[in-house]
Amino acid sequence: MTMSAAWYLRRLSRMGPREVGGRVGDAVRRRRWRSSAPPDCPSVSGARFTAVLPAGAIAAVAPDAAKRLVADADRLMDGHAEYFGVARDDLADPDWWYDPKTGRRAPSGYAFDVPYRDEEAVGDIKQIWELSRHQYLTVLAAAYAVSGDERYAERVAAHLRSWWAANPPLRAVHWTSGIELGIRLLSWVWIRRLLDGWPGATALFEDNPVARQQIWHHQRWLAAFPSRGSSANNHIIAEAAGQFAAACAFGWFPSSERWRDAALRSLERHLKSNTFGSGLNRELATEYHGLVLELGLAAVAEADAAGVPVPSTVRLVLLRMTDALAAVVDNRLRPPRQGDADDGHGLVVDGAGTDRWGSLLSTGDAVFGRLAWWPEVTGTDVRTPLLAALLQPYAKGGKAPAVTRPASRPAHFADAGMTILRGPGEIWCRCDGGPHGFLSIAAHAHADALSVEVRHDGVDVLADPGTFCYHGQPEWRQYFRSTLGHNTLQLDGVDQSVSGGPFLWTRQAHTRVLAAGTSDASAGGTARWRAEHDGYRRDDGGVHRRVVELAAESRELRVTDEVRGPRRAARLAFHLGPAITADLAGNRAELTWTRDGEDRSAVLDLPGQLNWRAHRGESDPPLGWYSPGFGRKEPSTTLIGTGFADGAQGFTTVLRFRG
Repeated sequence: MTMSAAWYLRRLSRMGPREVGGRVGDAVRRRRWRSSAPPDCPSVSGARFTAVLPAGAIAAVAPDAAKRLVADADRLMDGHAEYFGVARDDLADPDWWYDPKTGRRAPSGYAFDVPYRDEEAVGDIKQIWELSRHQYLTVLAAAYAVSGDERYAERVAAHLRSWWAANPPLRAVHWTSGIELGIRLLSWVWIRRLLDGWPGATALFEDNPVARQQIWHHQRWLAAFPSRGSSANNHIIAEAAGQFAAACAFGWFPSSERWRDAALRSLERHLKSNTFGSGLNRELATEYHGLVLELGLAAVAEADAAGVPVPSTVRLVLLRMTDALAAVVDNRLRPPRQGDADDGHGLVVDGAGTDRWGSLLSTGDAVFGRLAWWPEVTGTDVRTPLLAALLQPYAKGGKAPAVTRPASRPAHFADAGMTILRGPGEIWCRCDGGPHGFLSIAAHAHADALSVEVRHDGVDVLADPGTFCYHGQPEWRQYFRSTLGHNTLQLDGVDQSVSGGPFLWTRQAHTRVLAAGTSDASAGGTARWRAEHDGYRRDDGGVHRRVVELAAESRELRVTDEVRGPRRAARLAFHLGPAITADLAGNRAELTWTRDGEDRSAVLDLPGQLNWRAHRGESDPPLGWYSPGFGRKEPSTTLIGTGFADGAQGFTTVLRFRG
């Protein structure tokens, strides 16, 4: 996907004067750096790595977590992995610029000349970048730490030397994006930590001039080109966390203290600006909540390992994020599927099958202490005991202030506009009445105002279809972030918010929650939520209002949609999860699925004023799909009701769970 001149004008319109000035300065600096060879890093003598794990940290890893880790490491040693739905068998000796999805190889040359958004020229950039985050190497290094098998360490060393040789400073595709450099630095810190005790660790890192050159240039790059203004979302958190971690653990250079202090200031500022007071991430994209929380915890772990004081506000934000995560997950520890998701992680030391969200809650328990209403976490992981060995408990860290934590499980997050309704039989319903997204471009937002997401015992019944892709497939990117691609009402055949590009919204719907009574369903009564948005206001004052009611006694979820304004073409969508089989007859759908070997069912009564059709796995245009992870999609059933909406009548949908 190449960007047109019109896109650049739209993008420029979302920037303020300070951001424009900063980007002009970046462009001048890139041109200046292009005109001369990258400098050598300052000479270093007596470099040592002291940020090692405390005694007993590895021994605290649960045997089943270690077993999963080693099994994953063995697959990697055999050259096998899967990234974003594409299987790879070349990891024994990878080509760092190769995209296995398209078969293309990224061009060489000066980094800032690489058109990384152009799939025809480069390939799928996510496929190319992901391997070079080196998080598979942290898995191999962790396998060495728990097993003592030097094969893992030797493979890590060989791949790092190969990568460093193939990717000298400022050359080619891996020097174009700050988030990639930041996460890669964090991986290198943990690789060195986990290889401590291997005889070759010192020669690989602190005594290796090539390694020092790479570490120094990564930090020089991050100091020069921070994400700015309308782009200061999760990217700036990754950049600051990686810069800070490296400056603490690899503090060998004259600029290390300056880089460390600047990165800590950036981390403090942007963790706060990226997070609502309630603790939810402002991008309103749940996977980025997880990414930012992982990055923040890893950064504070480096501070504590190095004895660097961290402002109390940093730990407070991470505490609130952890409590918010505990509040919104369903009974199977699955969080909402809201907004964009690209399977991005901050720190990976676990094998396949480890529950990411359970791991974060386990770490939160170790660092902050769990509250009585937190859900139970029964699984184990490698990361928690390692981070907990470095992190100071919250009460001791940075003179943490006393903070009032929720006495009971929060259900309504007013600042984020998220409401969770819970009912008997593990019924879970997320109602979306929040801002469209974060910052002026709302890069990771979807046009999903007033959408609902409903699960029964962790199974997606009314599902958020997910994300699937970012670059290279514009028709799929458009579908998965569209209004029709969510469980809400579309009017006049257009989205509630106006897209200006794959990560840009030029006009955003404004939503407000009118009422959120969330406690009655769990107590045997009825919980109610009511909200509206103005995305279809245009010139005639049209407003879409939705009421959601969850009745405990009848196990019934009722959704009522009203449209104020003139008569308009309407399409009401309900996307069923991939496990759901639907038998649609007229305006009634019989839903069936299986959970843990038991048959489950529900009936969905749809508004009779609309004409209903079931769609599944259609591609022209896309309709009836579910994306379980980035780069992957599978057919699922979508029910679309077509007709007209006006102020005279509303649409009522009733979902009744049986048994």
